Amino acid sequence: MSMNPNPTMDPTKMGLGRAIAVLTSGGDAQGMNAAVRATVRVGLYTGAKVYFVHEGYQGLVDGGENIRLATWESVSMMLQLGGTVIGSARCKDFRSREGRMKAAHNLVKLGITNLCVIGGDGSLTGANQFRTEWSGLLSDLVRDGKITKEEAKESSHLNIVGMVGSIDNDFCGTDMTIGTDSALHRIMEVVDAITTTAQSHQRTFILEVMGRHCGYLALVTALSCGADWVFIPEMPPDDDWENHLCRRLTNQRAIGSRLNVIIVAEGAMSRDGKPITSDLIKKLVTDRLGFDTRTTVLGHVQRGGTPSAFDRILGSRMGVEAVMALLEATPDTPACVVSLSGNQAVRLPLMECVQVTKDVTAAMAEGRFEDAIKLRGKSFENNWKTYQLLAHINPPDAKSNINVAILNIGAPCAGMNAAVRAAVRMGIIQGHTMMAVHDGFDGLAQGQVEPITWNTVSGWTGKGGSVLGTKRSLPAKMLEQISQNIAKFNIHALVIIGGFEAYVGGLELVQAREKYEEMCIPMVVIPATVSNNVPGSDFSIGADTALNTITSTCDRIKQSAAGTKRRVFIVETMGGYCGYLATMAGLASGADAAYIFEESFNIKELEVNVEHLVKKMKTTVKRGLILRNENSNANYTTDFIFNLYSEEGKGVFDCRKNVLGHMQQGGTPTPFDRNFGTKMGAKSVLWLTEKLKDCYRHGRIFANTPDSACVLGMRKRALTFQPLAELKGDTDFEHRIPKTQWWLKIRPIMKILAKYDIKLDTSEHADMEHVIKKRSPLEK
Repeated sequence: MSMNPNPTMDPTKMGLGRAIAVLTSGGDAQGMNAAVRATVRVGLYTGAKVYFVHEGYQGLVDGGENIRLATWESVSMMLQLGGTVIGSARCKDFRSREGRMKAAHNLVKLGITNLCVIGGDGSLTGANQFRTEWSGLLSDLVRDGKITKEEAKESSHLNIVGMVGSIDNDFCGTDMTIGTDSALHRIMEVVDAITTTAQSHQRTFILEVMGRHCGYLALVTALSCGADWVFIPEMPPDDDWENHLCRRLTNQRAIGSRLNVIIVAEGAMSRDGKPITSDLIKKLVTDRLGFDTRTTVLGHVQRGGTPSAFDRILGSRMGVEAVMALLEATPDTPACVVSLSGNQAVRLPLMECVQVTKDVTAAMAEGRFEDAIKLRGKSFENNWKTYQLLAHINPPDAKSNINVAILNIGAPCAGMNAAVRAAVRMGIIQGHTMMAVHDGFDGLAQGQVEPITWNTVSGWTGKGGSVLGTKRSLPAKMLEQISQNIAKFNIHALVIIGGFEAYVGGLELVQAREKYEEMCIPMVVIPATVSNNVPGSDFSIGADTALNTITSTCDRIKQSAAGTKRRVFIVETMGGYCGYLATMAGLASGADAAYIFEESFNIKELEVNVEHLVKKMKTTVKRGLILRNENSNANYTTDFIFNLYSEEGKGVFDCRKNVLGHMQQGGTPTPFDRNFGTKMGAKSVLWLTEKLKDCYRHGRIFANTPDSACVLGMRKRALTFQPLAELKGDTDFEHRIPKTQWWLKIRPIMKILAKYDIKLDTSEHADMEHVIKKRSPLEK
């Protein structure tokens, strides 16, 4: 989170005498309400007045009741709602100068000089034009006698900040737009439902998803479900695609697959610019192959439903950043858009992003499809490369004579199987023999090792838990047997997928290299645990699924509390000593507090929290939600906190408690975990392949350097390999957590959004970045 460059400024006074208006425009997207809520509450926290603009730009033009003061309570219970509560509308009036003059008049009369716009590129371009014309519009209003010179002087400059709300993820400069993750949730629910019926009847299913100009939804869906083919606007298929597609489907059936899945973006087209529709593909498959084929056009269901945890957190973080960007802006600051790069909130010049977005359209129109893919950004390009590699279903004739073993370690989590599948298939594509190890290090010690094939892992992306089986045992006590089996099965490399035990187990294998030569093979650890506590990675596979489980449970709990009034729920989450789940679920569900181990608390803090809830019960929001990480404090247990709140709240509110338990480890993986697991699995094997070449000496593999045993993790903005040995210094082994955790910096947001009187650290500041410098592949 970037903050004010002047650390001496009191953040609660930054907005005094200022007014901010927030509007949503264009198509709706899940998570817009989280952004509106955060904008309102952080605006009020800084001392600014905040106004809702209802019905988008139309409300700005019409004024009157459409522009209303927002209060703290007026954004309560918005987080879990899809769409946009303040309404959105297409507005012809705002496209004319006369309409924009009316909008300017309405803002000047209310003293509003800060505008936060949540919408797509059209909405944001309109906002920038409004800002550019502002002084001219004010001059005309003074000339016409609509406003006084004093009013014009007081409102001499308009600040604009944009947040991108679009399920298509079609705006360049941000990894994810608000609403995209939720749309993927809707799509994957349908894909999972369709897969079972398609397998029953040996059917081919063609699924059409949204994306007129952008294939992101189609591409990630194809990656997440292991589709046989995907059609996206950025990269039309080769001219002979009809024959190629039919060959692919026939081959899949020949090797035992009972279903085929084809994903089509609504804007898909051929190289000569003709649309490729789901009906066209159905006719082709039916006529040529005689397969039982069905089409499903998802339409607006993708926009609907409750926002995912990711979109709520994204919207909340963007809202905070937008308010800070508005209050820090000077007349020389260009209109900016706040966006996400990796896990970093960044500010980018609005018109640069719009320009690159237009450049993509131009590249597609001119047939420069490789450029179009690159201009979409690193995230899109990586997805496309991974899909291309994994869609290759004819393993090479030449074998590498390399055996790569894969094992799962620690507690099971959703997304592990997606990582195994991608690793297996990528290994087979490289010519390796892939070996499955059952039941973790125990299985490796006992020789539970067998070859695993392309077909074995078919359909694994959508399966929760661990198909290979997993245990928490560490290898230290069975190194002799493990080394014997590495030799017996001629294993040349290891992919270890799991949680903190996978990391510690990897370290123990590395330490054993001194004694056992068999351990001198390349190894990679892929973090997979709901706790998100593996050093070397900001995210672990499985944490997103667990987070969504907690968030949806909290939604139901809040609904119950809102219905009964004056009720406070205490909810215990998993995570070991890591407070990631409790903190992020607190932000996603609008909790009043989240107790975690990393931020120690005492009886005074508990007292403050109780008093805060007593005050809250006097407002219109008569409910409370408290989250507690399972190991946050040995003495202040969930029962203790429940009893304390029950006693102190007597006569004001009553309490209920809920321990979520192992349901957080179960369920089908979210699109994020499927996609993340797929990319991690594929990347790990490509890295191992390169390492094996480096370590090949005199006819055998010998790897004993620190960089031959790494953790593959997401660090800020990229997937990176870090030597296990180097990560020891950043590890608290007693509490099984990294010593530095990025998400602790966003804890204050949760407290501010829950109306705690705390001081926000404004010393950290992100400068405006340049999307063209960062993204353009055309620069050498």
